[in-house]
Amino acid sequence: MNAVAMPPALEVRSLSYAYSRQAKALDGVSFTVPAGSFTALLGPNGAGKTTLMSLVTRLFAAPKGAIRVCGIELEAEPRKALAAMGVVFQRMTVDLDLTVEQNLRYTAALQGIPAGLAKERIARCLERLGMRDQLKAPVRTLSGGMRRRVELARALLHEPRLLVLDEPTVGLDIDSRRAIVEHAHALCSEQGLAVLWTTHLIDEIWAGDRVVLIHKGKVRAEGTIEQVLSATGETSLGDAYRHLTTRAAEGAKAA
Repeated sequence: MNAVAMPPALEVRSLSYAYSRQAKALDGVSFTVPAGSFTALLGPNGAGKTTLMSLVTRLFAAPKGAIRVCGIELEAEPRKALAAMGVVFQRMTVDLDLTVEQNLRYTAALQGIPAGLAKERIARCLERLGMRDQLKAPVRTLSGGMRRRVELARALLHEPRLLVLDEPTVGLDIDSRRAIVEHAHALCSEQGLAVLWTTHLIDEIWAGDRVVLIHKGKVRAEGTIEQVLSATGETSLGDAYRHLTTRAAEGAKAA
């Protein structure tokens, strides 16, 4: 099956969620992540990005709307849908008291990957991430950027078709942040993996990426950078971002 015939890696339709009756964290959110694309979910802090990621990864159940992963309905077939997805959460979840290898082997065992195959995949992932020499290193001794790479390797062990990363560069230095961004883009261009990358940092978005701009729980724009610029009449993504978030804030005040 070619990429044109494949369903979207992620399809979100009319998704709403509220923590209380007074305010909706998400209000009718709809967007797609095409197979093989790098899609940036861009929005300021408090826009609803992490709530959306919690619904997509089924940490929360969605009371309204639908989520499909590679054409699989998340609500109806959660195990099958989640098996097609790799996740790197905003908060680090590696076990600091285990080595890199122990963390990855434990994850592989949970996923039912045979020991021999797990060894091959671990070696391949760490080679790509420039961490071959850290295999036996306790995670506690690694820098924040290296710990993030371990989490990325762990998310890729079962060879998902969609990789979801929730603000993965928070707290990292400039070089570590650049390395993670570059690696995620390489996964798309070299392996055809679809990536959903949430961020509030415009410099993590490259020319050719798709953008879903979310603010105050609603999608304000979706498409390529060129399409977003055309829709707003702006000449840079930064200006389009300010245009859309300022307009939304002014509309809320007027209401």
